[in-house]
Amino acid sequence: MGQHRRRHRATHLAIIVAMLLTLLPVSSFADEAAEIIKKVEDNLNGKTATMKITMTVKTKRAERTMKMESWSVGKDKSFIKILYPGKDKGITFLKMDNSMWQYVPRIEKTIKIPASMMLQSWMGSDFSNDDLVRESSISEDYTVKLLNETEEVYTAELLPKEEAAVVWGKIIMDISKQYYLPSKVRYFDEEGMLIRELAYTKVQPFGERFYPTKWVMDPKEPEKAGHQTVMEVSDAVFDGPVSESYFSKRALKRYSD
Repeated sequence: MGQHRRRHRATHLAIIVAMLLTLLPVSSFADEAAEIIKKVEDNLNGKTATMKITMTVKTKRAERTMKMESWSVGKDKSFIKILYPGKDKGITFLKMDNSMWQYVPRIEKTIKIPASMMLQSWMGSDFSNDDLVRESSISEDYTVKLLNETEEVYTAELLPKEEAAVVWGKIIMDISKQYYLPSKVRYFDEEGMLIRELAYTKVQPFGERFYPTKWVMDPKEPEKAGHQTVMEVSDAVFDGPVSESYFSKRALKRYSD
């Protein structure tokens, strides 16, 4: 009887140990995945950033180019001013936390972008209004799991948290181990259909920071076949002084000229 009880206790202890051993790696991997995504966000945003951007929008029928400047502080504040073409010159955008405003000099009006318009195209491109507001908060809005790892790349799956007001059902991100920057991001809807793919390329040094200077967005929906948006970054300065005067609704008109 005593031997039987000892065997029973030993078996019970072995089961507990086995359960603990299976739980520990899961927690460790989850922490590692969250840390990787946080590092990616920090590398993309910097403490502050100013840059010039050229955006080329291609469709089956036409191609057009826009030029703009942007100023940002962390991931919660950003200001964008359109410089070219002439018909759009002076249009400004302000992002504060999860809200976004636009000033249109032609009608001298400041417009708050409502939630119902967040999925609409930003300036006729394959990026959306939501991209400007939400892309920088992925560590807050998604849970992260590492799917695969090679010598050069992490592949992470991001699933929306229940309380997060996001538009994607799933995001799969390839992350460069060399730079801790995304190299390719695939966006899926709630049914698991691939909607678009964003490639980050041409990583270059700016001071002590490396940054992808070419972003290529390829929509995957059949009705958008032949569409593509390319954003190219130049004259980027990270972690330098950026005036707080850009980050108020008054700034939209003030810096429009």
